[in-house]
Amino acid sequence: MTGILLIDKPAGWTSSDVVAKLRGILRERRIGHSGTLDPMATGLLVVFVGRATRAVEFAESQEKRYLASLRLGLSTDTQDSTGRVLEEKPVSVSEEALETALKAFRGEISQIPPMYSAIKINGQKLYEIARRGGSVERRPRRITVYALKLAGRAGEDYLLDIRCSKGTYVRTLCHDIGQRLGCGGCMSALRRTEAGLFTLEGAYSLQQVQEAADRGEAERLLLPVDCLFAAHPALPVDRKDAAKIRNGGGISAPAAADGLCRLYGPEGEFLALGQASKGQVRIIKSFFEVS
Repeated sequence: MTGILLIDKPAGWTSSDVVAKLRGILRERRIGHSGTLDPMATGLLVVFVGRATRAVEFAESQEKRYLASLRLGLSTDTQDSTGRVLEEKPVSVSEEALETALKAFRGEISQIPPMYSAIKINGQKLYEIARRGGSVERRPRRITVYALKLAGRAGEDYLLDIRCSKGTYVRTLCHDIGQRLGCGGCMSALRRTEAGLFTLEGAYSLQQVQEAADRGEAERLLLPVDCLFAAHPALPVDRKDAAKIRNGGGISAPAAADGLCRLYGPEGEFLALGQASKGQVRIIKSFFEVS
């Protein structure tokens, strides 16, 4: 069983919990995911099954889209509503003032990672230090917020539609917006709606995957791994070149344009992602099954 499975992660589950559950449902040890979601978050988790796990590194860098709930007037140690309350303030912020504040967080910005994160400093994860009551200096990181707009209200909370780069902490973004407004703020809910080419509309619940597995139809839920590389041109090869690729070698491709390409065998099977340059193709990563 090999392919990409889109999961609608439920609240209260870690991304690792989802992977562990799927290993049992699909009876497949080789399962991984790209783009970790915190336990309180829901939404799109891109899961890689079987030989497709070799593609995780290519999905990690893709941009993500979220619908986040911003609660103004509340600051916590985790920068979300599950944390210990540090400060509460009355809020007298107009929608116009919030719209103005959002302008400062669009484009390439600096963001200081939160203490409650899995980033390692001197071999220790930040959240482990934070749980012991400690704090360490964190260097700002450059991230890109491609789009950030107000998408309505959910009770007293504001809904933010966010499209951002890898490494963006949405709860830190909510915290920083609250700081800029002077009233504090935190994230009260988060739902990932897109990850690269994939959208939440194509995702399945764990219950749906279990039911499909019970019917012996779980494999039908998988997307082919080559869809991840759909933006790159396809290059069919003959049996001789397919054998070279299976043996780890490069091939000649005088007609290929320079750049990344998808390599397919004579039966239409996806073999590898390659890098074409000056009439030669070097294998970047192979995806054919090995015995």
